[in-house]
Formats: sequence, C-alpha cells, structure tokens
Amino acid sequence: MPNKLRLYMNHFHHVDSHLCITFNRTSHNVLVRNFFKAISRLGDGIFWYSLMALLLCIDQAQALLPVLHMAIAGLVGTLTYKWLKAKTLRPRPFNVYQQISLRSVPLDQFSFPSGHTLHAVIFTLVAIHYYPMLSVGLIPLTILIGLSRPILGLHYPSDVLVGALVGIFISLISFSII
Repeated sequence: MPNKLRLYMNHFHHVDSHLCITFNRTSHNVLVRNFFKAISRLGDGIFWYSLMALLLCIDQAQALLPVLHMAIAGLVGTLTYKWLKAKTLRPRPFNVYQQISLRSVPLDQFSFPSGHTLHAVIFTLVAIHYYPMLSVGLIPLTILIGLSRPILGLHYPSDVLVGALVGIFISLISFSII
C-alpha cells in the first residue's frame, strides 16, 4: 500500500475511533443509555415486522406488494450484511478500545457493516415509497437507530455509514426490479 494511502487510512481509522469513543461517552448518562437501548431493540426487527403486520391489517390486499417488497429487500439485506461481516471480520469497538463501554448485547461477533442501520434504511425507503406519509416517523427512527449503534459501543460510525449506503443501494436496486 502506498504511503499516502496508508497515512490516509490511519487518519480515517483514528477519526472513526475517536468519534466512536465520543458517541459512546454519552451512554454514561442512564437516560441516554436506556433511550438508545430501546431504539436499538426496535431495530432488532420488532418494529419492522409489526409495521408490516399493521400495514396488512389496515390496507389489507393493497399492502401485499409493499410488505412483500420489504420482506424480500430485507432478506437481501440480511444475506449481504452477513456476507460482508464474514469477509471483513472487523472486531466490534468495545473489543478494541477499553474506553468504550458495551451497553447492549451484540447479535453477532463482528462490526462491519451495521445490519441494524442497513435494515432500517431498507425498510424505511421501501415503506415510504408506497406510503410517503410514514416518512415523518420512519426517517427520524432510522437516524436514531443508526446513532444508537456507536452510542451503545457496538459499531464504529463508518459501520453505520456503510450500512446506510448498502441499504440505499439495495433499496434502489429493488425499486428497479419490483
């Protein structure tokens, strides 16, 4: 690797780690910690599956395509992030830095990318494609889910950013297919 690229990568890693530590410090406040633990828990899938069920209850047959679209895009997201995690094997920040406190139980061993963020972006973009009025609640929730990951010591900010970008990419591809 050329020296300039190595220097750039070291600087990027330093900034990413510093931001992660800074985000995580906010979790020392019990109210902040509990709020983001609850937000993160919603991102485990509970909220998204409930939203799909609610859409089916309210909009019945009209919701079949949106819910199927969300489910298929979500499945592609799961396969993609699991493949990326297996290829990159990036340790979670709490395993690397002693100053980072783990504030929630990780779903798996590796950090890159953030599956919670990836799925939140996919489900939000697909849902608001069919139901634009949901953007008022889903966009802020998606942002909070992304923020929860470094605050709880589970991900670096770059994991969240890449998770969001992959989620956008999968959503855009799904719109061209479905």
